[in-house]
Formats: sequence, C-alpha cells, structure tokens
Amino acid sequence: MKIPGDHNYYFYFTTNTRRTVLYAGVTNDLKRRVQEHFQASGNRKTFAGRYRCFHLIYYEWYGHIEDAIAREKKIKKWRREKKEWLIARVNPQWFFLSEHLYWKRIEMFCGNELP
Repeated sequence: MKIPGDHNYYFYFTTNTRRTVLYAGVTNDLKRRVQEHFQASGNRKTFAGRYRCFHLIYYEWYGHIEDAIAREKKIKKWRREKKEWLIARVNPQWFFLSEHLYWKRIEMFCGNELP
C-alpha cells in the first residue's frame, strides 16, 4: 500500500560514452528510463538517442514530482561547468552508474542540500 506523498521521482543526468554530452531528465522509474535511453540509442528524432546519452552518471531522489521538475528546470539553466561541478561532487570519476541499477541501490544526495 502506498502512503500519500510516498513516491519515487528522480532528476538525472546521462551522458555518452566519451562523456562529451549531458542529458538532463526527470522520471518516476530510473531503471526503466535508462533502459529506454539505451534502446533509443541512434534514434535521430530524440536528443538522447541522437547523441547516444544512455550512461547514467548522476541522480537525485524526490518524493514529489513538482520538486523533481523544479530541480530539472533550475539545472537546465546552468552553464556546463556548473553541471560538471554538481556531478563531480558525488561521482568525481563520472562512473557509469547504469549497471549498478540492476544489483544494488545507489544512495546519493537529495537535491535539497545542493545549490
């Protein structure tokens, strides 16, 4: 049974293999969404597909969708350097976290503590 307000929403970044492109998004199912990015790889009709951004490198958890969307809107206005700084605070080597979604939960900051 779900408790009202007890939901999972994520703001996240994916990147391409060379880590030259960033894609920011919001989802309620991180594992499914990363799989969708992988399956769309090479699809020129989508940004993530066109640039093959399916490697998860960062995410934040939220209990309310409005908070995750607000965070996405705020961060999308940032310059690339500030986005890189945010990612490096919790994932300095920019490890691809996608494979970890299949065998353990990765604990990271909730965006409320970050700029």
